[in-house]
Amino acid sequence: MINSLKKGDTAPGFTLLDQHGKERQAAEFKGKKTIIFFYPAAMTPGCTKEACDFRESESALLAAGYQLIGISKDLPQKLAKFSERDSLEYPLLSDPELIVHSEFNAYGEKKLYGKIVQGVIRSTFILDENWVVVEALHNVKATGHVARIRKLVGLD
Repeated sequence: MINSLKKGDTAPGFTLLDQHGKERQAAEFKGKKTIIFFYPAAMTPGCTKEACDFRESESALLAAGYQLIGISKDLPQKLAKFSERDSLEYPLLSDPELIVHSEFNAYGEKKLYGKIVQGVIRSTFILDENWVVVEALHNVKATGHVARIRKLVGLD
């Protein structure tokens, strides 16, 4: 990832549909500290683990002033099922054309089972109120990742 979004960069804007089919723009989330996580596919074991870990930490993150946004290539209908099945109340945004993924450098070459492939790179960004990147974490593991985020934002 040559031009990876990094600490100090301003996060790009976007307009995407959420799990309810509602159009959501980055502008509506600005003004609050934000954690955006990109995950490969809703309702898969690793992504479910990560999303549920964020769900379990959501109240603590909200109390610390952070809002959560999950973004995947899944269509809103699948995100609605994922949200309902796992009681995910934070916005899950649909980016099927991978435009926002690409702007955040969360899509590209990665190793999968020893092979180089093109795909979603599990990534998380911690943004300040002005959407300046405070932390940019690429190639994260689903398990244990949220505990690391909690430490980075001073919760643990």
